[in-house]
Amino acid sequence: MAFATLSLAACGGGEASVGGTLTGLPDSTSIVLQNNATDDLTLTNDGTFWFSSAVDAGDAYAVTVLTQPVGASCSVTSGTGTVDSSGTDVSAVVVTCVRSATIVGTVTGLPSGTSVTLSNGTVLLPIASNGTFAFPGVLAAGTAYAVTVSTQPAGHTCTVSNGTGTAVANTSTAVVVTCV
Repeated sequence: MAFATLSLAACGGGEASVGGTLTGLPDSTSIVLQNNATDDLTLTNDGTFWFSSAVDAGDAYAVTVLTQPVGASCSVTSGTGTVDSSGTDVSAVVVTCVRSATIVGTVTGLPSGTSVTLSNGTVLLPIASNGTFAFPGVLAAGTAYAVTVSTQPAGHTCTVSNGTGTAVANTSTAVVVTCV
């Protein structure tokens, strides 16, 4: 009795590498990217990158930033899609980093049991005690900021010093809020 041997080829075109380019990473920092929430890739310089794990033809890829670099905020464009059926490498992922700044400050003279609400554009920050504060997130370097008092504490007035300007990369803007 003769047996025939069948060899089944993969239905798709195999596997594809996923990569792209990184720009704007500050010197002496690093960024950690992920593909499909598992394949970590640490980068320390601008340039071309490739993930170590290939993606099967027909399967999805999703590149995200796992860890932002110090002093910058990075975003991914063209980071999601499906590898084509021929398994062509994906090289169109673009990671762009923008140097960042933070808005921090101090509040003094705020009476106990009251609060003041500060705003920077549409971002509101309620503060219920004297001391330091920080607006959430970071600003891209070169972005204008304008910190104002959105809601005064009952029976008191708070003023803002050093509340307007343009964010400078890798710095914290020291806003002073004084209540009387």
